[in-house]
Amino acid sequence: MELRQLEYFLAVVKHGSISKAARALDARQPTLSVSLKNLEEELKSTLFHRDARGISLTAAGKVLRTTAEDIFVTIDRARAEISGLEAEDVGDFVLGCHDALGAYFLPAFLRKFMERAPMVRISLWGGTHNEVRNAVVERTIDFGLVVNPEPHPDLVIVPLYRDGIEVYVCAHEPAPRTVIEAYVRMKRGPLLVSRRESRVTDLLARFASDEVLPDQVLECGDLQLLRALVKEGLGVGLIPRRVARHGASGELRVLHSDLPGVPEVIYLLYRVDMHRTRAAMRLKDFLVEYGRTLQSSDPGEHSILPP
Repeated sequence: MELRQLEYFLAVVKHGSISKAARALDARQPTLSVSLKNLEEELKSTLFHRDARGISLTAAGKVLRTTAEDIFVTIDRARAEISGLEAEDVGDFVLGCHDALGAYFLPAFLRKFMERAPMVRISLWGGTHNEVRNAVVERTIDFGLVVNPEPHPDLVIVPLYRDGIEVYVCAHEPAPRTVIEAYVRMKRGPLLVSRRESRVTDLLARFASDEVLPDQVLECGDLQLLRALVKEGLGVGLIPRRVARHGASGELRVLHSDLPGVPEVIYLLYRVDMHRTRAAMRLKDFLVEYGRTLQSSDPGEHSILPP
């Protein structure tokens, strides 16, 4: 069954005869006759009663009329929706990122974007940085915010802003005056870390080689919990700078500005073959714009090791 056959069928129903339908469609009458004959043969049913008064629908014809009208309504709706996707700010997208990154990035971003494009719907997807990267590759999500991702031929990778893992303590602790005093404080421990964060292992190895790694190293998978533990004075923590600064100001501070840290860059990921609808490009552009405002507001890095 072809759409053209259904179009001819509905035209005959509307105009009451094959000849009138042919004139309305600017088509040849034999073309419509053959089309309707083939349609009846395919359906193994008679669609019209034919008599001296003209034609009328059989029971099968009435069923087909309802179905055909529904089909064309659905097609018209699909055309309108697809046209809207291409030309208007409408669509559904999934944005993925690590929970700790999302905690400071997403609230203001989503509020501002929803004000600009209220008809674009965004769902959130959480995972590790590597899981988010892979989800973009596998088309599970549309966009990902990831720290230091591995390249992939199917991905567009756009740098947004810098971050870095540094050594933080509770702001109420006395500030060491020298690097030596800072190392003494670190050695006392405990040291709280999240090994899920990129290059933390390398930094721990650096501290071990300098003989300042404390005996007690506590691993915590959740960065917000790690931050809370450091804030309560439990020990020193290796925390991404923006996670440490998120929340109430003045709760944490860098142990010493000359201690080594780990540089990180947050990137936006999306597929090379992403369907570039108006809404998709609007969302992509605003993610880049907002991310780069974070870079411009960064007070600066301390003595972070080169990549």
